[in-house]
Amino acid sequence: MEEDRRASGRSGTVSDTAPLHILCSEREAPLLAPLLPTLERAIKLCHPGDEIAAHIEAAFISRDVTGRSTKFEIMPDTERFYTALRAAPNLQWLHVHSAGIDRDFYQQQQQRGVRVTASHGASDAVVAQSALTGLLALARKLPQILQAQQQHSWEPLLGEGKTPRDLQGQHAVVVGWGGIGQRIGQLLQVLGLEVSVARHSGEPAGPDLRTVRYDQLHEVLPTASWLILACPLTDATRGLISADLLTLLPAHACVINVARGHVIDEPALVHALQDGRLGGAFLDVFYHEPLPADSPIWGLKNVIASPHSAGFSDGNAARVRQIFANKLQLWAQGSL
Repeated sequence: MEEDRRASGRSGTVSDTAPLHILCSEREAPLLAPLLPTLERAIKLCHPGDEIAAHIEAAFISRDVTGRSTKFEIMPDTERFYTALRAAPNLQWLHVHSAGIDRDFYQQQQQRGVRVTASHGASDAVVAQSALTGLLALARKLPQILQAQQQHSWEPLLGEGKTPRDLQGQHAVVVGWGGIGQRIGQLLQVLGLEVSVARHSGEPAGPDLRTVRYDQLHEVLPTASWLILACPLTDATRGLISADLLTLLPAHACVINVARGHVIDEPALVHALQDGRLGGAFLDVFYHEPLPADSPIWGLKNVIASPHSAGFSDGNAARVRQIFANKLQLWAQGSL
């Protein structure tokens, strides 16, 4: 996501010689152990339910801990881990597998003085590839092709309104210019699209990239064929893409959201898609997750609904482990 945000919290300086207790999942422990740095203190990995879990000073929340839990619905295994963290009075540092730390639990830990860090960069390339996949699928009208296939109907993409538009020369607006946004921008430029960037600072993103602040989005949307959301959820981005801004997009424009559901006015987006005021959308994030079974989004023919999976890849866990091990070295030195 966009610019790295450093979370505030207590100092992680470790000066005594007692063992350093780190809470992690039972599955991750044997995979994590070989990567851990050599410290002046011995490192003991423990798990929820262990007697020594109450003495932890650091913790690692890997993907298997959160599992199928979301920000809104916490599964029992995840809650068990959260409970162990809440009961640890000496907890100073918590590292999480995700790129964002906007879950309520993470925010609560920050409020109690725990340093919370994220795995920035681990899934940037994967999320960017997912965003591009969604864009290409919509551009090449794959939803219509798949619908025709399910009906055993031969429907060539010919005729007015059916033939895909050339991507070359189309205008894409990328909101958020962190690791994901930058990769998306690079990929789009390779495909010949004109790229504009919206970022919090408004600082120029680079040559041939028109850059605006978030509050200047209205200047670039009227000519945009693609609105791509890749920013973190912050006070500045919550509700950023309002109903009014959506009305500025051309009728053929499509929305790609690999950021967070609450960055955009979801009801307004649904209405625009239902009324044909937008061309389509690839949505990986939603107001509520899992997406309720009665959500109208499921039935929209011009929408690809992805179950918050844009960042999933079989190489992510190893990258996150290495990020944690590197940060552990810094934290133990008091320089994180």
